[in-house]
Amino acid sequence: MKQIIITLITLLCSFSAVAAQESTANLNLTSTTAGYAALIIFTIAYILVMAEEKLHMRKSKPVLVAAGLIWIIIASVYPTEHAAVVESAFRHNLLEFAELMLFLLVAMTYINAMEERRLFDALRAWLLKKGFTYKQLFWITGALAFFISPVADNLTTALLMCAVVMKVAEHDKKFVALCCVSIVVAANAGGAFSPFGDITTLMVWQAGQVTFTEFLRLFIPSLVNYLVPAIVMSFFIENRTPTSVDNDVELKRGALRITALFLLTVATAVACHIVLHLPPVLGMMMGLGYLQFFGYYLRMTLPGSLARKRAMAERQGDQKRLSQLGSVVPFDVFSKVSRAEWDTLLFFYGIVLCVGGLGFMGYLSLLSESLYGNMSATLANSILGVVSAVIDNIPVMFAVLSMEPDMSHGQWLLITLTAGTGGSLLSIGSAAGVALMGQARGYYSFASHLKWTPVIALGYVASIAVHLWINKAVF
Repeated sequence: MKQIIITLITLLCSFSAVAAQESTANLNLTSTTAGYAALIIFTIAYILVMAEEKLHMRKSKPVLVAAGLIWIIIASVYPTEHAAVVESAFRHNLLEFAELMLFLLVAMTYINAMEERRLFDALRAWLLKKGFTYKQLFWITGALAFFISPVADNLTTALLMCAVVMKVAEHDKKFVALCCVSIVVAANAGGAFSPFGDITTLMVWQAGQVTFTEFLRLFIPSLVNYLVPAIVMSFFIENRTPTSVDNDVELKRGALRITALFLLTVATAVACHIVLHLPPVLGMMMGLGYLQFFGYYLRMTLPGSLARKRAMAERQGDQKRLSQLGSVVPFDVFSKVSRAEWDTLLFFYGIVLCVGGLGFMGYLSLLSESLYGNMSATLANSILGVVSAVIDNIPVMFAVLSMEPDMSHGQWLLITLTAGTGGSLLSIGSAAGVALMGQARGYYSFASHLKWTPVIALGYVASIAVHLWINKAVF
């Protein structure tokens, strides 16, 4: 540890020496000691992120430290008279993160509220009561993952569908593993044609590169991305019926109205962006106000609602119902905010600041010239999609948005598609895959997913081909 500290101090001293020799505000640091040190720091941090499952260390920790070190290095090499340039660049990146974080925070709060009101439990119970065969369940969970993820995001959707599969077939490892692969592919594909389906699509939308309605151009390519591997995998499923599970779930008061408020919030965000040309985060934060007002209504009317239900239960002699009513607690919006995926939000902060810092040093311009200058945009965007299976799609997409390559509208749609679905190639390539490895531990693993990677890759290539064909008018 002492040696590391001494090395860092030495590097900082050398950075100051570099700064003394520069006189311009826009320094290219890609071939300097400072630039190399920043790259090394980011690489080490990302290796730790990729080893999250092995180290049992939250992925936000290394990138938070790396972000701080990279910007400290930048500030130390710039001449004092140009300190305002560094400060302005940092604030720009911070604003980028703040808009996305507040947007995601509201979405996560609504999802947590709907989960607490037992909306997802009710959906799961309904599926279990229907007595579907394994093959039917495979297609239903995959289809639901594809169509729910555009609204509820791919991570939440994948966890919900995995819970259904685990409940129905907890003793059938092969079926659970196969369903988990299908769910990850479906959730990522479904999230690619909606700004609410994934962080990367939200980034593209907020950056103004793709409008809300234009995401629908990716519906058919996304559907192909899911269907091609799903059709192949379905031939390996035994067509038998699992044991029926009787599990009635009663929705809590206000569940459907909260769902309606979420849809109203989404509509408000879209209207703010399309009609008023304001950032979508304004509409989302206004939507949080909707939920707070409704939470206030639920708390104020709770005593009367409990009294009516208690009287009815007493008349019916339902002791179980009376016991349940005694454990009811008031709805609290801020408890739903506290349950947001803070590790994901902080990881996002670290990534945005790390990539922003490397871009400020000149590395993104170098990368843009290497990729988009030496090969076609179609090939470059397709390769970046594959890269997102190893490196999380968030830094990949943020890097592309920061580079701002001169691309047609069709190519911006293509990178949105490839970054969103390329992560399906490996279980570690998306938040949905990583989450399911934890939820279905012992059933779904890196190896069980890797077995189907060639088939998933076939769907990935097919979706790109379909996009190039049906959306050729925007290229």
